[in-house]
Amino acid sequence: MSKLVLKQSSLVLDEERIQRTLSRMAHEILENHKGTDNLALIGIRTRGVFLSERLSKEIEKLEKTKIPTGILDITLYRDDLSLLSDFPVMKKTEVSFDVNEKKIILVDDVLFTGRTVRAAIDEILDLGRPLMIQLAVLIDRGHRELPFCADFVGKNLPTSKKEHVDVRLKECDTEEGVWISKP
Repeated sequence: MSKLVLKQSSLVLDEERIQRTLSRMAHEILENHKGTDNLALIGIRTRGVFLSERLSKEIEKLEKTKIPTGILDITLYRDDLSLLSDFPVMKKTEVSFDVNEKKIILVDDVLFTGRTVRAAIDEILDLGRPLMIQLAVLIDRGHRELPFCADFVGKNLPTSKKEHVDVRLKECDTEEGVWISKP
């Protein structure tokens, strides 16, 4: 299989716009839920975890209340696990609170086909029975293969299937921003 070479890259969101977007999303979450009662955030590894932590801090600033946060590693729940590697790298799922009767906001960086969301929901349901699960994503790029849509979207970014959306965050990358690359 030949590797796709990305030639042209355009900045879509810089660090400041990412922060403003997350602040807006935190306001939307609080408005939608009328506060923080029974609310919890769970980030999908890797960048969803950092976005979840940032949203949690924004909510805490606004409401003066810390809400539970957790981390999902969906590796074993993926439907393409056998295609990825003979020895997949797994990290720990860390959800230290009871998900039963919680309003869970699942957080990820990019919503594309919906397969990651399906895997994450399967894993959450193995942990218990939440009151609801909603989805918050920084970027929704379209091209669903499964019927999922985000409840809270930072930016809708229509793309072609050949384009690549690259989210970089200062917690795990050398720079921060969202880029779209064209082949």
